[in-house]
Formats: sequence, C-alpha cells, structure tokens
Amino acid sequence: MDLTVTSSLEDLSSVIVDCTSCPRLIGWCRDVAEKKRAAYTDESYWGKPVPGFGDPNARIAVVGLAPAAHGANRTGRMFTGDRSGDWLYRGLHRAGLANQPTATNVEDGLQLSDVWVTSALKCAPPMNKPTAAEQNTCRPYLTREIELLENLRVVVSLGGIGTTAVARHFGLTPRPKFGHGVEARIDEQRVLLCSYHVSQQNTFTGRLTESMLDDIFGRAVELASGPVD
Repeated sequence: MDLTVTSSLEDLSSVIVDCTSCPRLIGWCRDVAEKKRAAYTDESYWGKPVPGFGDPNARIAVVGLAPAAHGANRTGRMFTGDRSGDWLYRGLHRAGLANQPTATNVEDGLQLSDVWVTSALKCAPPMNKPTAAEQNTCRPYLTREIELLENLRVVVSLGGIGTTAVARHFGLTPRPKFGHGVEARIDEQRVLLCSYHVSQQNTFTGRLTESMLDDIFGRAVELASGPVD
C-alpha cells in the first residue's frame, strides 16, 4: 500500500473511505448500517471506513481504537454520535481545543483547533476486537496520517490498542507500559501521552473521570506549547 502519493490529509481521507482491504470489517460495517439500531432507524448510516478529523496544522493528535458501530460508523466522523464522543469533545472543549462541547453529526458546526482526532483502525470491528492481521493491514493509514501532521508534538493515545499502535509506528523500545498519564518521549520534539479510553466501560465505572481527562488534555497543551523535557 503506497500512500506516499497522498500529499495531504484530505487526499488520505479519500483513500481511507474507499478502502476495502479487510472483508470482515467492511462486511460488518455495512451489515450494521443496514440493520441499524432502533433509535436510529430513520437515519442513513455511513457504513464505511472513517478517516481522521480536525486541524491539519495540529500539534496534538488523539488516537483511539476504532469507530464505534453506532457512533462514527453511523455519522461518518470520529467519536461523533456516541457517549464516548460526548466525553472526548467535552474534554477538548474545556481544554480550548474545540469550539463546542458536543458532536452529534457532521453538520453540527464542530471545529477543532490544534488537535487531530483519529484511530488505529479505520473500520468498526465486531465486539471492538480487531484481529492482529486487520490491525497490521490498517497500520499504514495511521503512519501516513502522522507523517502528514507536520507540526505534531504530542500524541494522546486512548487505551491499550491505541498506545500499541503509536508505539509500533515510532518504534519505541522498550515499548511503554500502558497506564493513565504515562508519558514516553518519542524523539527530541514529540511525546506520547497515554490515557484511559473514553469508553462507557471506563466512564460509567469511574475509572476515568472528567477531572482525569482534563489533566491529560491540560498536559497535552502544555507539552505542545513548550520544549520537551
């Protein structure tokens, strides 16, 4: 997969949307889009791979696991239309990185400043469990995204898979052990900052609180604005 022909994030997004490299994932996305959730029966689902979203000049990137089956797979924009996205965008808004705290659909007026939101996997996987082969197939897209974010200073990884994907991309050795608030220097200019995922499993149980998320984005802004220690 030669993605060097994509000269911008917009070009890359077009390639991602047209990808059919993983038949199981494409089939699942389309099946969910056809059957729908009862609450969304009157809506047209996206049902395709979902590219990243945000400020192309961003110094901060947020990397999650994958689109949610009835969230981004429905709306066509990362972390949009589900409770995980509610948490994420409220946090970005409090940090001054989003113009509003809500993300409901692609026409809701949401704009991000200095942050790019994406995922390790571009398709919604069944049970949120992509295979190793699927992760490997999708990896070049994240690699190219990071290459095209020329001002990138901080990568905030949400959860273990997001952290592993970022660590593999940069060849970090030893690979940092995942934990909320863990920081790992990538190079002289960039830092990996780990956070618990904004999934309901974490937010409903109190494992991740809004204060904890605010600390992460506050630290990300601090690292993006100053020299790497």
